Amino acid sequence: MTASIDIHSKKRVLLIAGNPATSPTTGWPVGFWWAELTHPYWVFKEAGYEVDIVSPKGGDLQADGYSDPEDASGYSAHDLISLGFKKSESHAGLLKGTTSIAEVDLDLYDAIFLAGGQSPMTTMIDDTDLHAFVARAYEGGKIVAIVCHGTCVLLKTRLSDGELLVKGKTWTGFADSEEAFADAFAGMKIQPFWIEEEARKLPDTNFVVAGLFKRFAVRDGNLITGQQQYSGGAAAELVVETLGR
Repeated sequence: MTASIDIHSKKRVLLIAGNPATSPTTGWPVGFWWAELTHPYWVFKEAGYEVDIVSPKGGDLQADGYSDPEDASGYSAHDLISLGFKKSESHAGLLKGTTSIAEVDLDLYDAIFLAGGQSPMTTMIDDTDLHAFVARAYEGGKIVAIVCHGTCVLLKTRLSDGELLVKGKTWTGFADSEEAFADAFAGMKIQPFWIEEEARKLPDTNFVVAGLFKRFAVRDGNLITGQQQYSGGAAAELVVETLGR
């Protein structure tokens, strides 16, 4: 006799990726970072979770060029998970016509996961609707996981009592050392601000980083954060560890 599986018992994760934009500092088209979307997606699906990909404003998504495993630079040529996702018609289709967070029923999800990329530094940092959505998820007892430049939202997300969500929390995000490396690699200033630099100005919060481009994620209660593009899978694993399979 084969046991039946109740699909309604599956954990559900809302994966939020930044909308396309133009960087105010470089003039480059910016978007989400492939590995910060596809690697968490893989971890969640392997755990048997349901995953929905949405964006703050809805619509088609685009990735940062350097994160594309087929980019001429070869910067992410090692990323076979993203290559497989990109080449799969059904998976690539998940990035077309995304639903906006305004249309999402948050009660259906156990966790939200914000991918990074260069877009968040322009599109998410001052998106008060997104900040309120993140705060509502957190205060609703959901797991809130954020990686890389997506963690910029934690510089401004406040709870209903007016306090920053990260007050009294230990968290991570893209490191100043990594920003300096990226700027030197590109030969120009890439980001309009640096997350670590701004985080260290905040009172009553503990911002921590590991080594340069090392896989690193931390959990503090229901808040899970990952340092950069090599940390998306690690952050997702902490979500699974917290919620169970």
